Amino acid sequence: MKSTPIIFLLTLSVLCRAESVSGKTVKDTVQEWNRYRNECIVKISSQPTTSGLFCKSMFDMYACWTDGVPNTTVKVPCPWYLPWYDQVRNGFVSRECGPDGQWLTVNDSSTWRDHSQCNADDSKQIEQENQMTILAYFRVMYTVGYSLSLTSLSLALVILLIFRKLRCTRNYIHTNLFASFILRAVSILTRDALLMKDAPEFRDNKDVSIVLSDQVMSGCRVAQVLMQYCVGANYSWLLVEGLYLHNLLVLMVFSENSYFCVYLFIGWGTPVLFVVPWIVVRYLYENTRCWEINENMAYWWIIRTPILLAILVNFFIFIRIIQILISKLRAHQMRYTDYKFRLAKSTLTLIPLLGIHEVVFAVMTEEQTEGVLRNVNLFFELFFNSFQGFLVAILYCFVNKEVQSEIKKKWQRWKLGISILEDQRNTGSNAQQGGAGPRCHHNITCSPDCPLDSDSQLSSDPTPTATLPAIQHHYHHRAKKGKAYCYISARKQVLNGLDVSALPQCAGEGAVMFSESYC
Repeated sequence: MKSTPIIFLLTLSVLCRAESVSGKTVKDTVQEWNRYRNECIVKISSQPTTSGLFCKSMFDMYACWTDGVPNTTVKVPCPWYLPWYDQVRNGFVSRECGPDGQWLTVNDSSTWRDHSQCNADDSKQIEQENQMTILAYFRVMYTVGYSLSLTSLSLALVILLIFRKLRCTRNYIHTNLFASFILRAVSILTRDALLMKDAPEFRDNKDVSIVLSDQVMSGCRVAQVLMQYCVGANYSWLLVEGLYLHNLLVLMVFSENSYFCVYLFIGWGTPVLFVVPWIVVRYLYENTRCWEINENMAYWWIIRTPILLAILVNFFIFIRIIQILISKLRAHQMRYTDYKFRLAKSTLTLIPLLGIHEVVFAVMTEEQTEGVLRNVNLFFELFFNSFQGFLVAILYCFVNKEVQSEIKKKWQRWKLGISILEDQRNTGSNAQQGGAGPRCHHNITCSPDCPLDSDSQLSSDPTPTATLPAIQHHYHHRAKKGKAYCYISARKQVLNGLDVSALPQCAGEGAVMFSESYC
């Protein structure tokens, strides 16, 4: 008798990795199964005791049965917790009550029942499986997108933080925007990992009752709340980017630093104003499952309304910025082709920064779309949202000329540091080999050993170019015994100091100029 409910519950566990057409997951179904069972137990316990021979009312893990008269067929409506209940609303499940007052069994073990009228329609089942496949592909797509965005944004954030010359209000705002994208990606991937865990095997009635207990679901709900905050913060920082650009172009006198605290409050503080009320409402009136399903859409609009408002404000800012760009480009009297190219480039750059593509998805909501149109809308929404952070990191960090210049300088410093370190090691090694004569390496020229003079002073690292006197051809006549006195090219010392402006001084007419230093 236990095999049938176990098979039924394990069948439900197969559905745990995808949404059904009705919008219910396996967790929704198990939650409603629990409620159905509890209502059945209360109903049975509240009925008066019946005397005589009859089949006792019971809950057989599938349906709630009333008392049955011997030698009759007992029918009850299809249980309402089934995901496809709308299709079988008018159907019945039946059982036979034997002449001995016992429910009819099969092979003396399993309870016999006829639930053919409660089975899902085959065509609907195929449609449901196809939808599950589509959603699985969508999940792979946006998982790749958020992972790529997370990696690129993390690198971009490090770059903007480690270079001092990149620290300004504009890049501070970019840094916070990158951080919001990172938090959004992490929260969504974490929530998915919690929601997509394999369903446990249901061994008995006790296991089913604790699957969705508050202790089990608390972690999932916390992840859901954090995800809603991070998504709200991301849209808020997109709005801050729009406000900053607008103020920069429109206001005649604009102090960037004075507005930065306001930007911080809008970016990180505004989401709290609508996420907290949503938490309270969900806990009091819709505290079911992992809070991932919105049965009452009125509660969902608590979060949705501020986000849509931020999207619309950014859209109007975008239109205004385009108008300003058109007027400025026309004022420069550029050629038609250049003018169109500059305008198109500015427009395409602003779209991912301000999230203008969200305007399309704000109009096409899930409640208003069905079938193929809903899948198309879902694909583009998930694609742009997941890869948006990657595009922003490329446009506003990796291809930024200022960032590239700083990275290039850092790379040159590193290469020169390695080169000079190798030269110092080589010259030191040559000096330790004794006074057999000077040994030169690369562009280092050594003079012959000179007589010892106790008053001679050993030089350390080459003196920076800015503090050296006029560089000239020079021979030193005092050196330590056993060590050669070296002449290092002034050009190399200038490069070591990265004083590019002093390089022309190292190209004397017909003269090879050196700076003195001991090996």
